Amino acid sequence: MRARILGHSIHPMLIVFPLGLLGTSVIFDVLYLVRGDFGFATVAYWNIAAGLVGGLVAAVFGLWDWLGIPRGTRAKVVGLWHGLTNVVVVGLFAASWWMRRMDPDRLPSGLALGLSVLALALALVAGWLGGELVERLGVGVYDDARLNAPSSLAGPTQPISAPRGGTGAR
Repeated sequence: MRARILGHSIHPMLIVFPLGLLGTSVIFDVLYLVRGDFGFATVAYWNIAAGLVGGLVAAVFGLWDWLGIPRGTRAKVVGLWHGLTNVVVVGLFAASWWMRRMDPDRLPSGLALGLSVLALALALVAGWLGGELVERLGVGVYDDARLNAPSSLAGPTQPISAPRGGTGAR
């Protein structure tokens, strides 16, 4: 059973915050490199901190959803890789944040910056895997999903948790 609120999965609602914050931290690091304004380094530091907290909260709901995917399906394997990749992303950003903690208003070391850039690249891979779960494998998509489906607030309906017939076809 997926974690839901008002008929929608919680995990996809939450991931936008850490993904946006962590990705934007790299942009602020680049802006610091270009402009030399300490404010950009400070914003990058706090974006990472907030992104890590949000990532951990999103991970709880992602794990909850993953546990509901049937064993022996491609979706279970893709979901495992999605989750593990995101754990690495959070770990790399956490290491970058830790290296900056003594002086968050200065340019991070090359290693701290490199870890953030690597983590961002891996976050894109993890995001693609998440998209594969929903868009290709139909994880969490309602059986009656269509362009003119009724609102999720209209009444009970059942989401599918794995592709039907192993093809993912609708």
